[in-house]
This record gives sequence, C-alpha cells and structure tokens, in this order.
Amino acid sequence: MTAALLYPFILVAGALQAIGNAMNAQLRGRMVNPWLAATVSFLPIVFVFTTLFLTMPTPLPSLDSLGTMPWYAPLGGLAGAVAVFGGLAFIDKVGAGPFNGLTLTANILTSLAMDALGLFGLQAAGFKPMPWLGGLLMAVGVTFIARSGGKSEGGEGHGLSGKLLYPFILVAGALMAIGVVWNAQLRGALENPWLAATVSFVPVVFVFALMFLLRPSPLPRRQDIAGVRWWMPLAGITGAVAVFAGLLFVDKVGAGAFNGLLITANLLTSVALDHFGWFGMKQVKAGPPRLIGAALMVGGIVLISLF
Repeated sequence: MTAALLYPFILVAGALQAIGNAMNAQLRGRMVNPWLAATVSFLPIVFVFTTLFLTMPTPLPSLDSLGTMPWYAPLGGLAGAVAVFGGLAFIDKVGAGPFNGLTLTANILTSLAMDALGLFGLQAAGFKPMPWLGGLLMAVGVTFIARSGGKSEGGEGHGLSGKLLYPFILVAGALMAIGVVWNAQLRGALENPWLAATVSFVPVVFVFALMFLLRPSPLPRRQDIAGVRWWMPLAGITGAVAVFAGLLFVDKVGAGAFNGLLITANLLTSVALDHFGWFGMKQVKAGPPRLIGAALMVGGIVLISLF
C-alpha cells in the first residue's frame, strides 16, 4: 500500500481528534476537576486496547525486538499528554487562540525537523524547501484560525504574564510531534499494535489518576454528574484513534506529512464544530479569516505531502 492511500485514514483520525477535543471540553465542564475529567477520559482507552490485546494477543514481541527498543519509546503517550496538561494549566491564562496556534505551529515545525534530520529512527530526508514552505503556510493558516475566534478566545487582556508562558507551550507542541514518533517506535518493538497502544496509555492514566488523588478538589456535584451525556466519557477513545494511527502509519508517510494531515483535518473539523455549534461548542461563524487560514493549511499540507 502506497503512502498516499493512507492519507484518508489519517484525515479521518484528525477529524475524530477534533471531535474528541470538543467532547472532552464538555466532560471537563461536568466533572469540574480537570484531573478527574482526564482520568475518566483516558480510562476507557486503556480498557478498550487491553481488551483488544487479550482478544488478539499475537504477534508478541521477541527478546530481540525488546532489546532494540529505545528507553524513551514507552513514554510516547506521556510526551503527547504534556499538551493536554498545558491546555489544563495554561489555556485560561493565554487564551485558546494563542495556545492552539503555538502548540500546532511547534508541532508542524518539529515534525519537519525530525523528517529532515532523521531523528528518533526516522529516515533522514534532508532539507527540502517546499515542505518547509508548506510548514510556513500551515503555521500562518493556524494563526489565522486561532486568532479569529472572538475576544473570548483570542487571549486579549491576558497581558505579559501570559506571554511568559509561550516557551512552555511551544515545548508542549513539540512534544506532541515527538510523542507520535516515539509511539511508532514502540509499535515496532512490541510488534502487536494493541499491546503498544496499551503500554502507551497506561502511564498517562497513572499520572492523571495520581494528580487527582493529590488534588481531589473541586469535586462534581450531583447535578453535574446528572448532566453527563453518554458520549462524553468516550472523548478519549475518539481522540485515541489519532494515536493509534500514529502507531501504524507515521513510519510509512513521515512525521511531517502525518502530523500535517492530522492537524489540518483537526482544525478544519474544529472550524466546522464552531460554525455549527455541535457538541455543545460556542457557535463561532467561519468568517473570512478562518476560511483563509483553512485554505493556507490545505495548501501547506499539499506541499508537505507532494515534496
């Protein structure tokens, strides 16, 4: 199967990731405590992947493949979860627009750098100007979309203290891209994709559950729990499709193309969710800035994918 045939599956994963983000936002509102919400969101993922592994336990890793696994490979899930923590800790201080713009831009540029330099076991492709031009177009497109969400999302009024957090947010975005590659290496070493996904997510659940035990308040009230809809706890499973796609496909299409396609589908779906107000999202019409940003992102991913 050629790499281009995998693109539709990656686009679907990116769209589901955006839907999962919207569902998580609703779950966070009902659970009140962000660590409890994150634990509730990730627990079903571990249950599903563990069940799938027990149902399909072969192939199993050999001692040789385990011996070649880099020490950091099982930490791919945690690396990606840094962005989740960043959203929990910083988004109200800098605004949703700047937060998403910074994390996704760092993700795109880090992915291109890993492809160019052959970091973390990827095949080095060298510097190619067209993919980097595509990355620049995507970064500009992200900025157009992120800054067009209205004053309530644009980060206005957050001041200098918010801007001091920008370096940490950029690191979180870079770790998102690195986590995808680490997960791919974990998949290669463990051979069984269901086992790899389970190993990737278990540390994430452990960390979020530990944080909830350390900071158990505030807790949701009875009326908060009563407002939880059946689909809200499934947000993590929806978003986990992107992680599983990374386990399977990133070494076949490259980190730049994979993350570029994923982010493009994610943001375009996010624009649609905002425009129509689906899954309880505040309705934000897709005006010219967002449409221009979407067009730039599509143009950018075309350059990254073709060159």
